[in-house]
Amino acid sequence: QVQLVESGGGSAQAGDSLTLSCAASGRTFSRYTMGWFRQAPGKEREFVAGISWIWSIHYADSAKGRFTMSRDNAKNTVYLQMNSLKPEDTGIYYCGAGLGSVRSAGSYDHWGQGTQVTVSS
Repeated sequence: QVQLVESGGGSAQAGDSLTLSCAASGRTFSRYTMGWFRQAPGKEREFVAGISWIWSIHYADSAKGRFTMSRDNAKNTVYLQMNSLKPEDTGIYYCGAGLGSVRSAGSYDHWGQGTQVTVSS
């Protein structure tokens, strides 16, 4: 069983930066694909970034060039560095752990409780 706890969300102005963290429990963290998804009010959860257990990193088009995902297996933690934030980045950001496709929410078996990110113009 993997438990995930996100942190680092908050309020920001457009153009600001925020860094999200996701700390995982469990001894098999390095074997998991880890992903960041977000959900805006009234919308479905969407893929933001993901990193496979072999360190292949993927980004949604909306995140490319602005967001950077990384993982530290020694700390059982993944990060999402978000730069040049836009109002459309607003939403609840969820960290997920799974053993399948990086981009598909259905591939993730474990989710954190989410952290709110609000970006104002």
